[in-house]
Amino acid sequence: MRPIRLDMDGFTVFRQPTTVDFTDTDFFALIGPTGSGKSTILDAITFALYGTVPRWGDRRAIANALAPSATEARVRFVFESAGVRYVLARVVRRDGKGAVTTKHAGLEALPHGFDLARFDTGISAEDMGTVLAGTPNEVDLAVQTVIGLPYEQFTKCVVLPQGEFAAFLHAKPAERQKILVNLLGLDVYGQIRERANTLGGAADAKLKVLGEQLAGMSDVDDAALAAAAAKAAALRTLTDGVDRIGPQLDDAAKLAVAAAETLTGLDTEIDRLTRLRVPADAGTLAAGAAAARSAVTAAVDGARAAEEREEKLRGELQAAGDQTALRRLLDAHGERDRLAAEAATVHGTVATAEREHAKATGALGVARTKAKDAMEALEAAREAYQTAVAVDRATALRPHLRVGDDCPVCTQTVQVLPETPHEPAVAAAKAAGDAARKRSDAAERVVAEQDKVVRDLDRGLAAAKAHAEQVDARLSTLDTALDGAPAPEALRRDLDAIAKLHSGLERAGAEVRKAREAHRKAAGAADKAEDQLRAAWKAFDAARDALAAFGPPPADRDDLADAWATLTGWAGTAAGERQARRPAAVGAVQDAEARVTTVRDDLRALFAGAGLPAPGTDPAREAAVALERAEAAHRRIEERRAEADRLRGHRDEVAKEAQVAKALAQHLRADRFERWLLAEALDTLVDGASSTLRELSGGQYDLGHDKGEFYVVDHHDAGLRRAVRTLSGGETFQASLALALALSEQLAGMSTSAASLESIVLDEGFGTLDQSTLDTVAATLEALAARGDRMVGVVTHVGALAERIPVRFEVRRDARTARVERIGL
Repeated sequence: MRPIRLDMDGFTVFRQPTTVDFTDTDFFALIGPTGSGKSTILDAITFALYGTVPRWGDRRAIANALAPSATEARVRFVFESAGVRYVLARVVRRDGKGAVTTKHAGLEALPHGFDLARFDTGISAEDMGTVLAGTPNEVDLAVQTVIGLPYEQFTKCVVLPQGEFAAFLHAKPAERQKILVNLLGLDVYGQIRERANTLGGAADAKLKVLGEQLAGMSDVDDAALAAAAAKAAALRTLTDGVDRIGPQLDDAAKLAVAAAETLTGLDTEIDRLTRLRVPADAGTLAAGAAAARSAVTAAVDGARAAEEREEKLRGELQAAGDQTALRRLLDAHGERDRLAAEAATVHGTVATAEREHAKATGALGVARTKAKDAMEALEAAREAYQTAVAVDRATALRPHLRVGDDCPVCTQTVQVLPETPHEPAVAAAKAAGDAARKRSDAAERVVAEQDKVVRDLDRGLAAAKAHAEQVDARLSTLDTALDGAPAPEALRRDLDAIAKLHSGLERAGAEVRKAREAHRKAAGAADKAEDQLRAAWKAFDAARDALAAFGPPPADRDDLADAWATLTGWAGTAAGERQARRPAAVGAVQDAEARVTTVRDDLRALFAGAGLPAPGTDPAREAAVALERAEAAHRRIEERRAEADRLRGHRDEVAKEAQVAKALAQHLRADRFERWLLAEALDTLVDGASSTLRELSGGQYDLGHDKGEFYVVDHHDAGLRRAVRTLSGGETFQASLALALALSEQLAGMSTSAASLESIVLDEGFGTLDQSTLDTVAATLEALAARGDRMVGVVTHVGALAERIPVRFEVRRDARTARVERIGL
């Protein structure tokens, strides 16, 4: 299995669509800070292939595939195995109740030369290859077939996750044995042993059954065969005698049946002729039918007269005029009178509104004049105030003036000192201005109030005029419509006449319905009478037809009573004639029965001679059945003798099969053959791992095993044996890597399955190595990748190792999602 491309969307930390392209990659590293999502890429590969991840701990814990708050996770993995490219997809969804299930899983083989870039632009179903699986269970089986590795072997030999790297190295012997059995598929020999034990047990059961069957065939000896042959010969003699006497019995029986049939037929005819009776109502049905027909005619005449009266009233009503139009005209007269009264009221309202509006307009003019005068007085007060302020300022300078000095205001020489006023002019001017402002504000409020009154009256006057115009328009329309129309009194007279005609028409309609109901009842009664008469004739015809074979006389179809009288008279005569022939027919029956008894006694004697009970109604068949049973019994004895010979041969074959199955199960016991295979496999693995460990440790260590336990030989300490648990962290990583590479390298040769090991990815322990060992590990991995038959990948945050790897996939993570960027070739 060689990865080609991985697409993730909503898978754990990869909340947004992310693609990892491994195309043309032989040696790569997944780098990035701790917790960025490096191992998650390997989880996605493992999940796509097997639907689970080792570090989840539970194969059913697929909810771990969903990113937090996500409702769907998608993983699509393109890989190559044995030269064929495949695309595998799994979709996990969370439903409304929080349950997480795999909603889709599929595996397809891609056509040769398929362009993977189509996954980025969208592809149609026609672009895909051959569908190999379409459900999760089908995918699980198909993946093992394509890759050749079950989940447990894949995580030990191809993708080695965190925490699992040194599992095989430190496992206990029993656990390591179990791992090897799973990895190498050696459990198939245990299955063969179990199958052999099952076959041996089944063979023993068959032997027991065969013995019981042979014991049950002790009654098929030579004496039984001779007795069966003798009985068959005696019954052949019986059948010959029955064949000779049987026709005589048949002839006698036929004569007896014919005589009995003749007597029975004669008695039947007599009974049918004597049971003929005339119905009690045969003489009254015809008269009742005639009376019913007369009643129908009278009802038809009554209905016709009622219909004529109704039609006459309908014509008068049609000529009287349209009742609806007359009512509309009368309603228009009433509406016109109401509108005339309303118009007088409305026009009075308009006149009153106009007077009030004129009065309010005059008051508004007076208020505006007063407001103007108050404003002018306010302006005069303001000017007086300004003058008073100037005077007060000048007055303030007077105490400093001297005659002969220059005035500081006008620069003129002061000739005479002005008199100083007792009160300041400003105070007086200010008081006058405040009074003027109050009068002006009051006048403005009066103007505003009066203006509002005028506006309200404007709206009322406009509404009154509009209402008056509407009323006048409607009056004009009604006057036009009523021009030339009759007066209301004439309209009321016409409507009263029409109402009377309607009442008369309703009464006439009731009379018509009554007459029609009478006609319906009369017609029903007539039909019933006719049906009764027809039924009576039908009964007569049925009675006569039942005697048609005896030749009854013709019937008078005009008189039912006479027809019955003629028929019953003839029936009495015919019955008397047949009574006279009956004694001779009884004698013929007795003679035929005596002949049948004689022949039957001869047959009983034959059956008694053959040892059989007296025959029934078919002696020939009974004799033939007895003969067939005797011959069948003879054949059955011969067949059972042959079956016994066959069972003895089969018993010998089953005994041989049981012996072979038990011997195979004994040879394949777990403590023999399987233990030998495991020892050989462990030797092969240790040889390969020891060579790699020697290179990684600079020749210091070889790997060995003794009684299922691993140890290392320390060549730097005089070949001292040391348990692998005494190794340092870096040394443990070297030993684990060597063993993992050996497992991956040699699994295809040792496993019973057709594993395709085209890649290995390591996710463990590089941070525990010193620089020298790290160089050795890197060189080993480079050499493994350089061979070109396998992709090699590592997950590391060690910069020194990452820099030596040509292709690096840097994984970064922020608060939203993780991202992958390819660096290098």
